Amino acid sequence: MQHLKDSKEPKKKQKVSIGKAFKTIIWPRRNLVFVGLILIVLRSLSGLILPWQSKVLLDEVVPDKDYDKLYTLIGVVLVAILLQAITSFLLTRILSVQAQYLISELRAQVQKKVLSLPISFFDNTKSGALVSRIMSDVEGVRNLIGTGLVQLVGGTITAVISLIILINLNPWMTLFVFLPISIFGIVALKAFKFIRPIFRTRGKINAEVKGRLTETLAGVRVIKAFNAEDQENKTFEKGVDKLFQNVKKSLTATALMTSSSTFLIGVATTGIMGIGGYYMMNDSMTSGEFLFFTLILGFMIAPIVQMSNIGSQLTEALAGLDRTEELMNMEAEEDNAERTIQLKEVKGDIKFENVSFSYDEGKEVINDISFDVPKGTVTALVGSSGSGKSTIAGLSATFLNPKSGLITIDNQDVSKIKLNSYRKNLGVVLQDEFLFEGTIRENILFPRPNATEKELQYAVKAAYVNEFTDRFDDGLDTLIGERGVKLSGGQRQRLAIARAILANPKIIILDEATSSLDTESEALIQKSLSELMKERTTIVIAHRLSTIKQADQILVIEAGNIAERGTHDELIAAKGRYYDLYTYQAKI
Repeated sequence: MQHLKDSKEPKKKQKVSIGKAFKTIIWPRRNLVFVGLILIVLRSLSGLILPWQSKVLLDEVVPDKDYDKLYTLIGVVLVAILLQAITSFLLTRILSVQAQYLISELRAQVQKKVLSLPISFFDNTKSGALVSRIMSDVEGVRNLIGTGLVQLVGGTITAVISLIILINLNPWMTLFVFLPISIFGIVALKAFKFIRPIFRTRGKINAEVKGRLTETLAGVRVIKAFNAEDQENKTFEKGVDKLFQNVKKSLTATALMTSSSTFLIGVATTGIMGIGGYYMMNDSMTSGEFLFFTLILGFMIAPIVQMSNIGSQLTEALAGLDRTEELMNMEAEEDNAERTIQLKEVKGDIKFENVSFSYDEGKEVINDISFDVPKGTVTALVGSSGSGKSTIAGLSATFLNPKSGLITIDNQDVSKIKLNSYRKNLGVVLQDEFLFEGTIRENILFPRPNATEKELQYAVKAAYVNEFTDRFDDGLDTLIGERGVKLSGGQRQRLAIARAILANPKIIILDEATSSLDTESEALIQKSLSELMKERTTIVIAHRLSTIKQADQILVIEAGNIAERGTHDELIAAKGRYYDLYTYQAKI
């Protein structure tokens, strides 16, 4: 699916046609598909040996009591059965394995694409829904490159060969059979057209249900704390029922095809019995020819009936690829053609010039603010909750893009910088720091997996992680559980700071980095943060104003504006908003 990777502009929703799927998925693997077609034709032809030899048995061997010919016939049939078994094995081994490889390849592509999307995409999309799109939507592709499509084409070839044999045997009986099968084909095509939108909707519903389930499991402590199990159960039941109603629709269409095929083929079989009986009673058809005709008829009808099932699979596959292509066509952060500047060495001068930002149209969170953060200095952002401090931090980290104004790094426009060249010089410690399931060691080494033991130990000691790991039996190799659930808030925060120290960034953003710490932990962390911030550009967001007395400048943010700016002493002397906040906290 090469074109999925290369697409740079978001496109309107469009369906993935069989032609497009053939061009992008099947044609690049045409050699394997061709081998599969040869194998399935060989399997089909070897399957025709049994009905042909049955005719010979009844019309020639038994009447003539020819034992030599009987032994030959048995040998030919056994060879044909062996050939069928071998070709069936090879079909599964070659095509099914290739299909699974393609699924894993596509999953990797989709995951790579998802991680390239901007933060705003993740803010508006449930993680469980994304898991579904990465893991489930591409699974149907096995029916395109696997045995599904090959069986469809091979079945068609088998049906055509069988039809030619039937016409040669008895054209009138063949015509009688062909009419109900044609009606079935029309019904199947109508059903497929009806089913495809249902499968597409099912993918969305499935993603929603998985998304909610992921949230429920992640928030199980909150659910239990508020005794909200029944509420969550009802929400999940509604989603599951919605999924069931969708499945029921597709099953109805599938049942219509199955029942119509049973009825129409039953009518054809009954007619064949009548016509064949008439011909045999009039000695214009032998019993061997009738058996041969009946068995060959099965070879023609079986692929056609099978096509209804394969058609459903292909329809589901294309619906999943619709959703996958929709995701792959989204614009990645680095897709912006204006991002051409590769930062070779970051000094750390950050400048905001008349910057405004809004999450929703017309509701600005940051209003025309300007300030400088010289390299190696510490700038603290303080203010009431919701004033815009975290938004400024997000803009500084390039997680967000300003709606207007200019942000520069070392006098280079951030909107024109290649993000990876900037972010590799960036360290971030968030208020609710995310830790990965695994060991303490693995989490600290996350930004630099190849760091030396000496560098790791320096980060551990600098962030005072060893204060608690020394008490653990497994030390740094202690498993911390999902999101670090086995650690206290202070321990998780120190681990996150150790991770930032090991990353050795030029620019550091601390978003409430000491908010989860007790007094003792905070004292330890303040020492490590002082070491971390030395000669590095630092932006600090803090509710605890006592932690930022030494900042080079303090910006008081209120309603998206800079209400005051200056050092701690200057702002205290001014007796403005900062003075009120500081003295209020001092009394608590």
